[in-house]
This record gives sequence, C-alpha cells and structure tokens, in this order.
Amino acid sequence: MADAGGDLVPGAMTEYLTDDWGFFIRSSRRYERFRSPYQAVEVHDSVPFGKLFRLDGHFMTSEKDEFFYHENLVHLAGITHPAPERALIVGGGDGGSAEELLKYPSMRKVTLAEIDVAVVDISRKYLASVHRGSLDDARLDLRIGDGFAFVRETADTFDLIVLDLTDPGGPSLGLYTPAFYRACAARLTPMGAMTLHIASPIAHPGRIRETLVSLRSAFPIVTPYLTSVPLYGGMWMMACCSATLDPSKLSAVEVDRRLARRGIGDLQYYNGEMHRAALAMPNFVRAVVA
Repeated sequence: MADAGGDLVPGAMTEYLTDDWGFFIRSSRRYERFRSPYQAVEVHDSVPFGKLFRLDGHFMTSEKDEFFYHENLVHLAGITHPAPERALIVGGGDGGSAEELLKYPSMRKVTLAEIDVAVVDISRKYLASVHRGSLDDARLDLRIGDGFAFVRETADTFDLIVLDLTDPGGPSLGLYTPAFYRACAARLTPMGAMTLHIASPIAHPGRIRETLVSLRSAFPIVTPYLTSVPLYGGMWMMACCSATLDPSKLSAVEVDRRLARRGIGDLQYYNGEMHRAALAMPNFVRAVVA
C-alpha cells in the first residue's frame, strides 16, 4: 500500500502519471518531510538525481536534471524577446526559473509570486545548485502570497511571465483557468510573452487539449513545444503565449547569435538547434495540439 506521500516501500518514491502508469526513484536519504499550510513537502537525496524535492507526492525539481525544465521554460520566449527587462514568475519557489531569467543582461527586475514560503525556505536550505543564489539576488522581488491575486491586483507590466506551477490541483488549480490566463495577458507588455508547462502528451493528451483551448481564448499566438524532463517521466509539453511574440520565427543560427550577443552561457540543454527541435512535433502530438 502507498502512504500519503506515495511511497510503496521504504526508500522508493513513486509517482503515478495515470492510474495505470508511473515510475519510481529510490531515495538514499530523506532530509525533510512535513506538511505546510498548503501541501506536503519532501526533500530527498538520490543517486540518479541528487537532491530533489516533491510536493504532494509529485516530483518537482532536482539538482541533476533541473536544467531540462527551467532552461526550456524560460529561454524559448526569453531569447525571442528583443530585450526583456521585467519578468514575473508565478510559483517557482525553488528559484530555478529566476536563475535563468537573471542571465539576461537586460533584466532589471524579476518578481517571484510564490504562495508557500516553505518551498522557498526548503530551496534555500537544500537546493543551492538549482537557484544558484537567485533567491537572494538584488533584482529579485519575492512576494509570498496567492499568484492569482497578485496578477489581478498589480499595476505592473512584464516582458515575460513564467508560470512555474505544480500540476493542476491544490493551491495551483485556479491558475489553470481561462480567467487567470486573461489576467496574465493583461499584464504583458506589447512584445511580452507567457510560458508554462502543460503536461505529458503521452499520459495527459486530454489535459493538453483543454489547456490549449483555454490559452487560445486569451492569446492570439499560442506556440506549443516539446522537451524531455527525466524527473517527470520523459516527453513533456510547454507553451509560449503572446499577442506578438512567436519563437517559431527564429532560426537556429539567430538563436545562437542572440545567446552569444547577450552573453548567456552556462546552459546545459538550450541552444539554437534545440530551440528548433522543441518546435518539431511527432504526428501523434500534432493531432493533440491541432
């Protein structure tokens, strides 16, 4: 029997992608396990992924594979934008998205709206190799509170909005709605873009279809793209949403030129060819996103 955290046996952390399919990672050491006011929080050490944490039994990020997720979530939109200066992250208390955004020399301010201070505290304590000091960077404005309320109430506008969220459920459920997407669209500058992860096109095609319908009700240009996230079980879908910005217009050569011109290095995944590869869709995925 699985316990509330999803463990089948001591040392084995499991996550179900569907009722009939999942995967496990063996924990070599559990550092923390507690319940915050919002969710169950765990931090473990593991051989394949190093330190990792999960929320409500779902794997969130790890030392060794965070770049698969954070680089793709941020840079397809970031490098397409001519010079992003102000960004908003909703969720993302581990600091991984902030670390990627702060690589842009034009970036003046990153606002991070995270509902659960426990995520930030745990990340400061255990996940320095994920946030790399970004949580204490002078350009970071940390706001602990409800992300929807922040977006609805702020008068600020942003060049980039990054929805770095848990899967739909619990405190994030209202952040996967047309109303929230429209609120985000209203807070973007004319050249701005919002990015988010959606789901696995293999495990969750219905969720992807529903989410894309909601996004297209709020944004004229919705560009889905693919990456691999080992901690999430493999192929994963993300999207860039904008009134004007379209990552598919950039060639691999232009992406690499912009990375070099902006001095954005220390990337383990993203480059010009991977930018173009993320936009390529297998036929079965084309049918899902059509």
